[in-house]
Amino acid sequence: MPCLEAQTDSSAATGGAALPEVTVTGNPLGASELIAPTTSVSGEQLLLRAQPTLGETLNNLPGVSSTYFGPNASRPTIRGQDGDRIRILQNGGAAPDASALSYDHAVPVDALVTERIEVLRGPSALQYGGSAVGGVVNVIDNRIPSEPLDGFGGRVDAGYATGSREKSGGLVLEGGNDRYALHVDAFSRDADDTKVPIELNCENPRRPGLARKICNSANRADGGAIGGTLFFDQGWIGASASTYRSNYGTVAEDDVTIDMKSDRYALEGEWRPGGFFTSIHGKFSYTDYRHTEFEGQEPGTTFANKSHDFRLEARHRKIAGLEGVIGFSSETGRFSADGEEAFAPHSRTRSNALFLHEELGTSWGRLSFGARTEQVKVTSFGSPDPDITRFAVGERDFHPHSAALGALVDLTPQWQLTSNLAYTERAPKDYELFANGPHVATAAWELGNPDLQMEKSVGFDLGAQWKSGANNARVNAYVTRFRNYIGLEASGNVRDSEGNINPGPVETAEGLVFPDVVDEYVYRGVRARFSGLEASGNLRLLGTDGFAKPADDSTLDLQWRGDLVRAKNTDTGEPLPRISPARVGATLAYGNGPWSARLGFDHYAAQRRVPSIGARPTDAFTLWNAAITYRMKVQRANLTWYARIDNLTNKLAYSATSILTTTAFPDAPLPGRSLKVGLRATF
Repeated sequence: MPCLEAQTDSSAATGGAALPEVTVTGNPLGASELIAPTTSVSGEQLLLRAQPTLGETLNNLPGVSSTYFGPNASRPTIRGQDGDRIRILQNGGAAPDASALSYDHAVPVDALVTERIEVLRGPSALQYGGSAVGGVVNVIDNRIPSEPLDGFGGRVDAGYATGSREKSGGLVLEGGNDRYALHVDAFSRDADDTKVPIELNCENPRRPGLARKICNSANRADGGAIGGTLFFDQGWIGASASTYRSNYGTVAEDDVTIDMKSDRYALEGEWRPGGFFTSIHGKFSYTDYRHTEFEGQEPGTTFANKSHDFRLEARHRKIAGLEGVIGFSSETGRFSADGEEAFAPHSRTRSNALFLHEELGTSWGRLSFGARTEQVKVTSFGSPDPDITRFAVGERDFHPHSAALGALVDLTPQWQLTSNLAYTERAPKDYELFANGPHVATAAWELGNPDLQMEKSVGFDLGAQWKSGANNARVNAYVTRFRNYIGLEASGNVRDSEGNINPGPVETAEGLVFPDVVDEYVYRGVRARFSGLEASGNLRLLGTDGFAKPADDSTLDLQWRGDLVRAKNTDTGEPLPRISPARVGATLAYGNGPWSARLGFDHYAAQRRVPSIGARPTDAFTLWNAAITYRMKVQRANLTWYARIDNLTNKLAYSATSILTTTAFPDAPLPGRSLKVGLRATF
């Protein structure tokens, strides 16, 4: 795997000091410079930006926003794309859940025991399939150590946040020698309803009345893992078992909570035989995910997803300057939803794929190219409840193919140009084909289309980056054109709770009564175009490589960032829904010995580019934040004390990428001002 210097957009909390190189999965060959746009967040920078959800933790990285369904559920949105176009991985392997199915379903990941998070922006389908057409988020926790450890070490985290009275703690322990390594981790997070700058009316009978809190947004999460690795002369093999438990309120309904569990078992290893194949790397995982939605104390709909994932990669030696990997991957997932709000049937999805990635080094840079072919079979079994007959039963076969070409050009020692061209095909998901029922999270009756064809896209990315000492800048421009882009569109019909289309009034003893109805939304394929810009950089104002040279070792950096994305249904000319507005931000980062301090803002422009039906525009806002850290050493332990303030001015703001904002849901603004204090001890 390659090394990449941490980018300036994620170089938080270092006081301008150079960050160590970290390993990322954007390239399977270990290249020191990546062609694909990639960001890695780790260490103190991850500590200071960590939130309870994965989407909010990564929000405001260039090109990355969040689906924000309250404080407890969000997925990353990359370059305007979300759901099953963004692949979430755990240590490079599949980590299935139900978060892509519905916005109120959380991702079972916690930053308290995460080592780093890598974000690959743009098509990554060659390695990870069509569901990575928008990008990849890889959560790495080192639960299966891949390198020998020397002795014993670990870290302890403890924190408290005032905005939700959140108490959190995490523990990671590792030890070993050149023959074995062990890893143990555990975490706990407990939060109350999140404070906001406006009074909201909670209808929950346990907490009625007006309050400056997001109704039903409390959360409790716990989990942990144990893993180990055995090393031998030509490789290693390891295994891990992990669990995640969460019980949280879903803010769309004041008395509905979700009780979630996810158990994952993984096996991974590498053999270095020499000869033509220099290494063969394999991984296998089994995930058992389940959550039940409770209305008060009564259990309602239960969602389950059981999945097997196998991946094998063989790297060959150089042949006339050409090196690469040949890989095979196989995934099988069984999904079920049982209860009144089961809007998708029991189903099984099987996929097998072969892929190839090759690179050629030249005197002026590097070329990369590759291809992938898949076989995907999606089967609907309908519902085991004989009273539910609305789901179609059947099977669809798809054969997606993908190809990509990339180049990196070294113009000067300071300047580089990159470009990527990718053609991607994506098979429709089970719910896009067979959904048929009321979906509370979207306030709609969702209807799949069993006749959907594959989604096809062509994406092009052009980037430039400059670096001179502590100063750097990078910019990327991209455009992706879709043929048969699969999305939910309002049909113009409404349905009642029984599924009747456009029902009329019912005559009762009290007169005519109109039934409660929801809008009908249908999965359809349209032509679409996504385009945008991303930019970030660091300017040293004070210190080495800066405009001024202080007498001490203090530094002052200006870290800046911005992005813009436009997404259009080119069949109708209308914008696509839930697209992030233009954003700009900057942070002053000061460092002096053990002290560091940060003050920054992120400005969101108004989002008026929304569909004419079923969406609402959002106003502009600016969020300020600040942080201070102090590092000290006590015997063998390195202590980092920190305090950070989110939404410093307690600004009332609404997310343009959240379905809570863009539809007629109960009021759910972004969190108000919150002070978080904490301690990290590493040893």
